[in-house]
Amino acid sequence: MSNIQLTVVGLGRMGANIARRIQAHAQTPVQIAVYDVNPDTVAKVAAEGFTPLASLSDLAQFNDAENPQFVWVMVPAEVTQKTIHAVAEHLAPGSTIIDGGNTFYRDDIANAAWLATKGINFVDVGTSGGVYGLDRGFSLMIGGDTDVVERLTPIFKAMAPGVESAERTPGRTGEPSNSEYGFLHCGPIGSGHFIKMVHNGIEYGAMAAYAEGLNLIHAAAQGIKHPTAVGEHVETKYEFDMEEVTEVWRRGSVVASWLLDLTATAYTEDPQLAGYEGSVSDSGEGRWTVQTAIDAGIPANVLSASLMGRFSSRGNDLYANKVLSAMRKKFGGHVEVKK
Repeated sequence: MSNIQLTVVGLGRMGANIARRIQAHAQTPVQIAVYDVNPDTVAKVAAEGFTPLASLSDLAQFNDAENPQFVWVMVPAEVTQKTIHAVAEHLAPGSTIIDGGNTFYRDDIANAAWLATKGINFVDVGTSGGVYGLDRGFSLMIGGDTDVVERLTPIFKAMAPGVESAERTPGRTGEPSNSEYGFLHCGPIGSGHFIKMVHNGIEYGAMAAYAEGLNLIHAAAQGIKHPTAVGEHVETKYEFDMEEVTEVWRRGSVVASWLLDLTATAYTEDPQLAGYEGSVSDSGEGRWTVQTAIDAGIPANVLSASLMGRFSSRGNDLYANKVLSAMRKKFGGHVEVKK
């Protein structure tokens, strides 16, 4: 069998680690080339044993009708389509472009249709694992034609965490499925990014739940006033150690998760979270998830609220709150209570 020829385009936080992960774990020979718009980054990563490309035109050297090449594009969503078009200029028919970034699934369908006019295959891969993917492996959600995806199986298997990364689900027997290794062919083009989109929407909701719960625990130190049976008010005050609370939850609790592991680590490093401003960015997937839920007429209350919470964290509700305060003063004479 011929060696697989793969080029990784985009050597940012995840792209370089994808190349490294494949290099370290591939059971089938994979020749890996690397390219980035920053020549210094290319040189640094190539020094680890990869073939450097000075420009995308260098992709032409790998065109081989008997062994079509694969190009993994790992760039920000806003430049993905531009990059795919630039890569395609130098590929022969039969080659395959893999979009491993966070692209809206509808754009995958458009990109695939355009590439098909040039005889170039397209595969979309929702890639989860972040900066930890090199050591832990990447969870992969894949969309594309079955025959093309099957040719890429050695690459996906090398990238994935492996069966040993989690206890086998009770009731599963026999040879492990690809999903148990950590990669899944979800369906036709766009389906991989669709599953990753919803995955990230769930991530927003889970993160918001942890944040709101820990905020309530943190508030207990300020005192919580509540009425008694006779109408009096008493104050309950607790001084909780947030680092220890998150630590105990990690062991045997139903809310244990990797997100909680990372939260516990953050508290260990910075118990007061003094190094954080609390302005939470959002990437496209959360918005796309909510938009798709609206299109489908499917309730997504938690996912929508968590997205709106991120907008609020950036002060985008300040003007609305001023309007609320103004209305209260005008209809009831209520004066703002300064913190």
